[in-house]
Amino acid sequence: MRPITMGFFRTSLFFLVVSACLFSGCNNPKERVDSDSKRGIWTAEEANTWYARQGWLVGPNYTPATAINQLEMWQEETFDPETIDKELGWAEGLGMNTARVYLHDLAYQQDSARFIDRIDHFLRLADKHGIRPLFVFFDSCWDPFPVSGKQRAPKPHVHNSGWVQSPGQHALKDSAQYPRLERYVKGIVSHFANDERILGWDVWNEPDNMTGPSYEAVEIKDKVSYVLPLLEQVFEWARSADPSQPLTSGVWAGDWSSDSTLKPIERLQIEQSDVISFHNYDTPEDFEKRIQQLQRYGKPLLCTEYMARPNGSTFAGFLPIAKKYNVAMINWGFVDGKTQTIYPWDSWTKTYTAEPPLWFHDIFRRDGTPYKQEEVQLIKQLLTNR
Repeated sequence: MRPITMGFFRTSLFFLVVSACLFSGCNNPKERVDSDSKRGIWTAEEANTWYARQGWLVGPNYTPATAINQLEMWQEETFDPETIDKELGWAEGLGMNTARVYLHDLAYQQDSARFIDRIDHFLRLADKHGIRPLFVFFDSCWDPFPVSGKQRAPKPHVHNSGWVQSPGQHALKDSAQYPRLERYVKGIVSHFANDERILGWDVWNEPDNMTGPSYEAVEIKDKVSYVLPLLEQVFEWARSADPSQPLTSGVWAGDWSSDSTLKPIERLQIEQSDVISFHNYDTPEDFEKRIQQLQRYGKPLLCTEYMARPNGSTFAGFLPIAKKYNVAMINWGFVDGKTQTIYPWDSWTKTYTAEPPLWFHDIFRRDGTPYKQEEVQLIKQLLTNR
């Protein structure tokens, strides 16, 4: 979702201990099924059998234009089914069949029953347009201090200026709140465990990311030491609800060339995932190299974030490669709205006063007009000829 900084590479004795444990197999998640889990991690055969039924999966990371973040999308006062229906219709018009959609633990804490009702409402709209979402439970990116209720207005010309983490830093550091997080994950997965309208569950977005607009000064420096053990629990909570859909968490930055070069959190993500997901905002050449590195696991590959035009990550550069390798593709951004992701990451530190010369993300303007007609034509052509 955003670039990495040198602060990410801080290490501690905790990581050494965890790394030794994971590599030695003393508590290898690949070999363990939790005592209250109803099913294990999918084998490559099980995962590929599932994937063969899906067709080529292509869609956007989706937030309606009227929402600045996950809370504004899902809270009762700002849930906007009319806009969602309209915009998912544009996705259907392109031939897209999936979308990655973020949830938030605070929306569940506010009123779990009504939140589940709104998820069901969203699923009815998505199903109407042939879209099967990949839902995301947690996210380590951007503002570490989410607050329920009315969300702030966007900062003009700033990329994703109001996005919020889940769980927030206070909950992450307070193990007394973990039972609440467990109820959130289990409550949603158990309710929709056999719902064919759902593609799958992305349990945690970029769990070890510590970058963003002006938040580095307040991020806890040992954040990964909290996230790593909690991420393992989240996989177990979700799996204990016996979902028919796959679980995943995408690797996004690092050296994936061999098992020995993986960071402990990447090793956990890959070993616990039923299907392998990853992010790539680099060149087509790097994208293809990453695919080839991850193919050694023998499981379906889902690229759950890509498409940053100034970086060289484009539909024209990436989609033909993905089609060649049968990799599912979910680009960041869809409609230019309150997230303002037409602006690049450097808008956190660089001042923009007008639309950038080249959009960073997003496909459509708010009125449904394509930003680049040739991109829309390419997407339609590739998806028509699946």
